[in-house]
Amino acid sequence: MKIQERTGAGAGRTGAPAQPSVGDRLPTPPRERKPALAALAVLLILVGALGATTLVLQAGDRVEVVKVTRAIPAGGSVTDANTTSVLVADDSGVAYVPWAQLGALKKLKALNPIPAGVIPVGQMFGESAGVAEGKATVGLSLKAGQYPNGLEKGDSVAAYRVPKGGTGSNSSSTSGGSSTGSANTLLVDRAKVDWVRTEKGDELVGSTNFPITLIVDADQAAALAQAASDGDVALVRVSGN
Repeated sequence: MKIQERTGAGAGRTGAPAQPSVGDRLPTPPRERKPALAALAVLLILVGALGATTLVLQAGDRVEVVKVTRAIPAGGSVTDANTTSVLVADDSGVAYVPWAQLGALKKLKALNPIPAGVIPVGQMFGESAGVAEGKATVGLSLKAGQYPNGLEKGDSVAAYRVPKGGTGSNSSSTSGGSSTGSANTLLVDRAKVDWVRTEKGDELVGSTNFPITLIVDADQAAALAQAASDGDVALVRVSGN
């Protein structure tokens, strides 16, 4: 009886080997480490960050300089009316004029014409500038009533012969206007004030005259100088100032 029971208990078993459980997995080989690639990736990240930082710093490293907004003729100077300030990238190789030095720049003269829109450099200005071709400078010494008050350098004026006696002293034709026999004759239709006394220190002791220098066309200079020597010149401010 005991032998039969053992035989029956093992009758349902098979000879196949036992299978591993579902949760068991075969071992995998270890991954190969590449330290060189990792170092290269870190280096690229650092280079990118450094480049971005440099661009930001360069964009913020700007200086305030002078920009010309209205054309300046040769021999002219900068003023508050023909300049403005702009920000540009700081460059030690370019002699930009800092906006803080505008006051000092006003004392200099343009060596050549400077068109509007230009950011000038220091080499464009000097203590004095030659007269442009076809132009001449004429000095006048006027009395009260012969010039408008408030004249400034750069203003545009017209010059008339106004004889003291009330009759024309020049019956011949003059450049810039012709004599018509009337008391007043147009000598120069448009002249530029090149210099004018603006400070008391420029005034001669005991003198009541008003010194002024005009830039005129070369063919108008002789008639204007002659009238000035006779004391027969009167100036009128015209449009364009």
